[in-house]
Amino acid sequence: MNQPLSSPLAPATGDTPRRIAVVSASWHRDIVQNAVEGFRAECERQRPGQCQFEQLEVPGAFEIPLHLQRLARSGRYDALVACGLVVNGGIYRHEFVASAVIDALMRIQLDTGVPVFSVVLTPRDFHSHEEHQSFFRTHFITKGQEAAQACLATLDSLAQLPA
Repeated sequence: MNQPLSSPLAPATGDTPRRIAVVSASWHRDIVQNAVEGFRAECERQRPGQCQFEQLEVPGAFEIPLHLQRLARSGRYDALVACGLVVNGGIYRHEFVASAVIDALMRIQLDTGVPVFSVVLTPRDFHSHEEHQSFFRTHFITKGQEAAQACLATLDSLAQLPA
């Protein structure tokens, strides 16, 4: 999701708004919430009034997949979004957590047919000083916007395919 996306297909039309659930980690909330806000703002910019959002906050990134799985199985959502920050806290486990989360997100979307988008990021170097905090706050806005672009384009393309 490094490049802005544009769908070659026309956006799906209709009166039914897109129902999107966002599950975000409360760990590093001051950074992670920027992804949620960037996502919502981009959806509203592209499709004013056409998206309905629900947000659920969980303790950390590891808890996101189970919540998304239940939301996907509910049949209430057109798309799901995961937002979190997995950092190297000095104990070598962040790579395992990040891998487990991303693998689970893919499995959820393939098992349920509900598209899942990830703004669960694992920076190689993250420190708690203000320079990194500021950089990642801004970076998460951008990543949220990119996830919204991917989400809307995917929903449009899926609407054109046979079920």
